[in-house]
Amino acid sequence: MYTQAYKTHFIVRFLLHEEWANYGVMHKYQPVDLIRKYFGEQIGLYFAWLGVYTQLLIPPSVLGIIVFLYGIFTVDANVPSEETCDDNLNITMCPLCDGVCDYWRLSTVCSLARASYLFDNGATVLFAIFMSLWAACFLEHWKRRQMCLKHAWDLTSLEDEESCLLTFVCTCVVCVQIFVTFSAVFGVAVYRICMLSVWSMNPDPEAKASVRMTVTTTGIILNMLVVLVLEEVYGAIAVWLTELELPKTKEEFEERLIFKSFFLKSMNAFAPIFYVAFFKGRFAGRPGDYVYVFGDYRMEECAPPGCLIELCIQLSMIMLGKQLIQNNVFEVLIPYKRAAENNEENEEEKRPKQQFDKDFTLEPFEGVSPEYMEMIIQYGFVSLFVASFPLAPAFALLNNVIEIRLDAAKFVTEIRRPDAVRCKDIGTIWHIMMIFHVINALCLSSQAFVISFTSEFVPRMVFQYMYSVNGTMNGFTEHSLSYFNISNFPAGTAPTTTLFTGVSVCRYKDYRDPPWEPDAYTFSKQYWSVLAAKLAFVIFFQVCK
Repeated sequence: MYTQAYKTHFIVRFLLHEEWANYGVMHKYQPVDLIRKYFGEQIGLYFAWLGVYTQLLIPPSVLGIIVFLYGIFTVDANVPSEETCDDNLNITMCPLCDGVCDYWRLSTVCSLARASYLFDNGATVLFAIFMSLWAACFLEHWKRRQMCLKHAWDLTSLEDEESCLLTFVCTCVVCVQIFVTFSAVFGVAVYRICMLSVWSMNPDPEAKASVRMTVTTTGIILNMLVVLVLEEVYGAIAVWLTELELPKTKEEFEERLIFKSFFLKSMNAFAPIFYVAFFKGRFAGRPGDYVYVFGDYRMEECAPPGCLIELCIQLSMIMLGKQLIQNNVFEVLIPYKRAAENNEENEEEKRPKQQFDKDFTLEPFEGVSPEYMEMIIQYGFVSLFVASFPLAPAFALLNNVIEIRLDAAKFVTEIRRPDAVRCKDIGTIWHIMMIFHVINALCLSSQAFVISFTSEFVPRMVFQYMYSVNGTMNGFTEHSLSYFNISNFPAGTAPTTTLFTGVSVCRYKDYRDPPWEPDAYTFSKQYWSVLAAKLAFVIFFQVCK
């Protein structure tokens, strides 16, 4: 009887390997009913949800690529970036740090201005509105698909389970981890501030010209490494905290684990991006009245083209780093290494192992919580910050196409067959659907604030329709820069040595009255006009949905 049962088990697994866990069938739909028959409803629902999510990523991926191509084809006609690159304007900018930093020409950030336009153009706004609608449609489409599966798999009679609450000990530990996350973000910011001053001491003119890009790039890489390390640490701590609560069943364990993992890992992944999007450069001050940390180091500022391009690079690096390094590479290399070790042990034994012995030596199943967490974090990247990186859905789609077959191979060949678990829907694991609803609720506000306060879209529109003489963007760069009289530098903050001669005023990115006005260096009327337009756009964006 056991032999016959195992033959049936082996046949089903062989079919799954050929029709599902095979990169040659990536273009086909998943055999969801066969997955449910072999692994149970819980795993079947996960792969059904992943298939729907991946399929619905196709429209935003195509549209995101079109938005990116639009930026490429129209960048040469973009007036603000052309003005930034124009050496004839001869715009001298204020130093990036005190003492050791020299004045610099605005044209040195020409490539940064052109790259910023690729993601910060009019088409990006329409794409952000589309993505807000897409997020809502995705959840509704999955609810309909889930209802069909519940009827087909006879899951409608199952009762909902109660959600869990955090204990006092867990709350204290979570608060400590939140403090660690924000400390890491602040530490990377301090690194960028210090390195900007240190590398500006380099006497090489070419090195000085690229110091901003060097500091930004190394800071982003350091941020990505910190996120990857803390991701593993927080995952282990979430498991430890859940074990302290002594849940009675495996299902209850996963319910309690998913909330802790989501809260900690999402905070870790999104904190650096939120900092660049909404805080960097907001509290830096102005020449002659900068805000300092540790007494000597100025708060970091955004480049004249804005912080959106840095936000785009930050998002792409963390997103690709998590998907390629932490998820796919680890899921391929680690099991491959373990399989090689098992093969070496089998070769040393005189008697070859039977298939059921080999199956028993496979890795135990750890639950679907890690799989859901991986996709939830990715969904947050795609929906919350897509206004700064329209290619995010395309990268997510490419990752998921590979991820489905990678997970399929893992379930079929690398882990023990898990016990079948019946569940009513994917929300059984601490109401995962509620987590998606929370992300969707934040999606609209996040994109509205990114477009209003991080990109240059609103300031450009205000200039074109309120201050432009001929209704074009000619003169926007000059309009967006304020004047500072270098004689107003506090003692010890002006450049000690300079290659520029005849400089009496320098420029900086802000809307303030010039030094020859009675209210010098106070916010100008243009500043309040732009601020009002930004707030109006946030309200308009919310109403559009």
